[in-house]
Amino acid sequence: MDTRETINDILVNLIRDIWDLEEQAIITEEFQDISNNDMHIIEAIGMGVDSTMSMVAKKLGITAGSLTTSVNGLVNKKYVLRERGEVDRRVVYICLTDKGQKAYRHHAHYHQKLTEAVVASLEPAEIPVLLKALNHLSDFFRNYKEDGSETIF
Repeated sequence: MDTRETINDILVNLIRDIWDLEEQAIITEEFQDISNNDMHIIEAIGMGVDSTMSMVAKKLGITAGSLTTSVNGLVNKKYVLRERGEVDRRVVYICLTDKGQKAYRHHAHYHQKLTEAVVASLEPAEIPVLLKALNHLSDFFRNYKEDGSETIF
C-alpha cells in the first residue's frame, strides 16, 4: 500500500472502531435502554445549562424534528426534562435529569480515558504534530459538511 492508501485505511478503520468501541464502552447494563446517538444528544444538552431544542439541534447538525423524536424517547426514559419557556411558549427548554447527568458523566469519563490513552502513548514533541493533524481533519469534516466541497487544503 502507498502512503495515501495506508492513511485512508487507517482513517476508515479508526472511525469505525471508535464508534464500535464507544458503543460497547458507554452502553452498559445501566444504560442499555439508550443508544449511542441518545448518549450524544445527552452530551449536547450538557450539564447545568439552559439548552433549547433549537440550540441542541444546531450543535448536533440535525433538524429540530429529528431531535424531537429522540428527545421524546429520552423524556419517556427519564433522562431528559422538557418544558416550554414562560416568556415565549414557542421556545422549548431541555435539561438532564439526575439519571441523564449520570449518563453524561459516564460518557465524559469514556472520552477522558480515550484522550488520556492517546496522550500517554506520545512523546511530548509528538503532541503538537497530532494536534495539527487532528485540526486539519476536523476542518475537513466541518468544511465538507458545510459545503460538500472535496477541496479542503
